[in-house]
Amino acid sequence: MATSVTMPRDPNTLSNYNNWKTKHTVADLAIDFKNQKLTGTATLQLESITEKESEEIILDTSFLDVQSISLNGSKSTWEVKDRSEPYGSPLIVQVPGGAAKGTIVSLDITLSTTDKCTALQWFAPAQTSNKKFPYMFSQCQAIHNRSIFPCQDTPDVKSTYDFKIRSPLPVVASGLPTGASNFVHGENGESGTLLYSFHQEIPMPSYLFALASGDIATASIGPRSLVVTGPEELSDAKWELENDTEKFIEVAEKLIFPYAWTQYNVLVLPPSFPYGGMENPTFTFATPTIISGDRENVDVIAHELSHSWSGNLVSNGSWEHFWLNEGWTTYLERRIQAAVHGESHRDFSAIIGWKALEDSVALFGKDHEFTKLIIDLKGKDPDDAFSSIPYEKGFHFLYYLEKLVGKSSWDKFIPHYFKTWLKKSLDSYDFKATLLDFFASDKAASKALESVDWDTWFYAPGLPPKPKFDTSMVDKCYALADKWVSKDFSPAPSDIEGWAANQTVVFLEKVQLFKEPLTPSQSQAMGKAYSLATSRNVELSSRYFGIGLTAKDESVYQPAAELLGKVGRMKFVRPLYRKLEQVDRPLALKTFEKNKDFYHPICKGLVEKDLGL
Repeated sequence: MATSVTMPRDPNTLSNYNNWKTKHTVADLAIDFKNQKLTGTATLQLESITEKESEEIILDTSFLDVQSISLNGSKSTWEVKDRSEPYGSPLIVQVPGGAAKGTIVSLDITLSTTDKCTALQWFAPAQTSNKKFPYMFSQCQAIHNRSIFPCQDTPDVKSTYDFKIRSPLPVVASGLPTGASNFVHGENGESGTLLYSFHQEIPMPSYLFALASGDIATASIGPRSLVVTGPEELSDAKWELENDTEKFIEVAEKLIFPYAWTQYNVLVLPPSFPYGGMENPTFTFATPTIISGDRENVDVIAHELSHSWSGNLVSNGSWEHFWLNEGWTTYLERRIQAAVHGESHRDFSAIIGWKALEDSVALFGKDHEFTKLIIDLKGKDPDDAFSSIPYEKGFHFLYYLEKLVGKSSWDKFIPHYFKTWLKKSLDSYDFKATLLDFFASDKAASKALESVDWDTWFYAPGLPPKPKFDTSMVDKCYALADKWVSKDFSPAPSDIEGWAANQTVVFLEKVQLFKEPLTPSQSQAMGKAYSLATSRNVELSSRYFGIGLTAKDESVYQPAAELLGKVGRMKFVRPLYRKLEQVDRPLALKTFEKNKDFYHPICKGLVEKDLGL
């Protein structure tokens, strides 16, 4: 139908990607720490994909300084149009006479990022752990790559990449290194730079473009895996990750098919990184909160690794179908947990996830658009819809389908799905068609699938049906929580002896659900008996501070504020600010004012909304 030419399925891009598709991207950029910007050239090779010759190429930009553009080596006519929130400014490049279908053109764009760039975070030496060198990293998901260079900033387009990055400090990128060379002397006594080059031969969407540079050191955590982090943090990070990384990869390979990206490495970022992890190919960017000294939070790595198939090889065609990335990844992560730790761990993780799902639905409101599996993002910022809903509601849909057709049949579908959509993007309707087609010849499974209420799963807001979980790992957690209902209960360290940290998490989450909050004295007794306020594991301390703030236990106000100055992961930061603001708004505002430059721009913007600033 002709409409597909004029109406791309991704509403969050201004590019005309139904006329042109990016085939290859070269990012030739210098990292300027002094002025906190990237400068250089982005070269896009674009293929004309329509019969009707298009005489203009439209790319996404946001707060960029575009200086010059050449088309096939000749100066071109171009303009940056007015900004259209939240999508930035379209860059329109003229292609005189158009280009026949199949023609590839090359655009060279000279540019500089600006101080309004939303994809980059810069640290002065004073903001890093050893206070010696500056640091920078990128975070392009969902639509922030357009603030680094003009591009078709949609997951519906995939490109191969070359990175040529000049920096005075070591660089990592979402490609395989092809060498560091060409030392360039600095000017006026400044340090020189090296050219770091990387290649990504598997086509990837723009949101997976990633760079980081700083004082970093490297250690092996497996036969095809490295951890990279600050020199002072390296030994802790190595210990935390070396036990499980290769195990996780091998389980995932058995479940799907061999790992495609050659190396699986982990960059442990400074504490202001806003997410648990970001699945950038070759290098997962990870929060330092997973380095908790107890190996209790490394399942974040199982999640980010799973993205190597779900999201990175097979991508959602638009952010309206984000559950295809995150629901599948959460499902695969829990299958890895079951294989490594035992089947009961899968339901145990799902029980923790159900609480996160309930919290997100309560926060938006049970009838809110963003509590649906397929959401409407026309005119909206995908960041505003970010929550645990696509992860957990998506997981529950896949878990439900697995139970419906039977695990052995479902396990044959998993590799089929990923092979069918390998290196492509899809939406929920493509997923449905692939599933029904696969099981069409299986009478029992096909009959079972007739009972699926697709419209309810796809479009109904609120919680999905709650499955019957195996509660063997949580029963003791609930039993302890029940004792805390009594104001006379006297806790002791032995209450949680031998527990995994995540069992303590389940206990704390049950207490958070009490109709009557704890008293301040109960909150203090809990923190003391279970050593929660001083725990290095932020999954524990942040939840405990949440309980204490709800209890109006003033002894936790300052420690909670101090934690907000050390951690930038939104999972912890946003709930704590919301709770702190309810009991001591002046302290919440003072804490935010003091730390706002520490937070990533995405986190900072969302906390400002949470605080009504």
